[in-house]
Amino acid sequence: MTLQEFFAAAPKAAVAFSGGTDSAFVLWAARQYGCQVRAYYAKSAFQPAFEWEDARRLAQSLGVELTVVPVDILAVAGAAANGPRRCYHCKQALFTALRGAAAADGYPLLLDGTNASDDAGERPGMQALRELAVRSPLRECGLTKAEVRERSRQAGLFTWNKPAYACLATRVPTGTPLTADTLRRVEQAEAALTALGFADFRVRVLGQAARIQLTEPQLAAALDRRGEILDALRPLFSAVLLDLDARPASL
Repeated sequence: MTLQEFFAAAPKAAVAFSGGTDSAFVLWAARQYGCQVRAYYAKSAFQPAFEWEDARRLAQSLGVELTVVPVDILAVAGAAANGPRRCYHCKQALFTALRGAAAADGYPLLLDGTNASDDAGERPGMQALRELAVRSPLRECGLTKAEVRERSRQAGLFTWNKPAYACLATRVPTGTPLTADTLRRVEQAEAALTALGFADFRVRVLGQAARIQLTEPQLAAALDRRGEILDALRPLFSAVLLDLDARPASL
C-alpha cells in the first residue's frame, strides 16, 4: 500500500503531531494526498519548548490547523513513577487526550508517526497505541526512517534532517520518580548546550549530577569549551560529567 492509497481510504484524519520528522511527514502526506487533516499537539512536562515551536512552525507552513492539548502527565501515577512501563502509561494518557480532542472536533481517526524502522514488538508504548486504535501510515506503508527523511527532504520540509529526539523523561534513570523540577533542569541544560552550538546530544541525570552524552565529533569541542559548559550547567546540577563513550548520531 502507498501513502496515496492510505489517504484515499482515510479521507479525514487527525495527526498526533510532535514536531518531529516522522509526524511532520505524515502531516505533509495527508495534505499532499487530499486528506482533510488537523494536527493535535500533546503539551506536557515531558516535551521541551523547542518541540512545540517546531510543531507550530511546520503546521503553519503547511496551512494545517494545530490544536494544543494540555496533559498533566505528572498527575499520571504510572508515568511519574518512571517504572519500566512508563512509556505505556504516558502514551495511554497522551493519546487518550488527543483522541478525545480529535473526536470532539469530528475526527474519529487518529494517526501517529511510527515508521517501519521502529521495532513494534512488545514495546509498552506500541501496546498503548494498539489498544487505542491509533494507526501508523508510515509503518503500514513500509516506509523506513531513511525513506521518510529522504522524502521529507524532497518535499522541502525543514524537519528532514532533524535529529531523533526522545522525551525528557528518558533522561532520568528508570525507577527514579519524575518531578517538574528535574525535567525543567534537564530542559534548561539541553537548551544551554544547544545555544553553545552542540547538537544531537543528551543530558542525563545521574544522582544530582548531569552526564552529557555527545556524538564523537563533538567531544573535542566539549573539552575545549569546558569552562562555558560548566558556567551554563553548574547552576542546574551539582556536578557536570562528560561521557567519553560517544553516542551514535541519530540521523
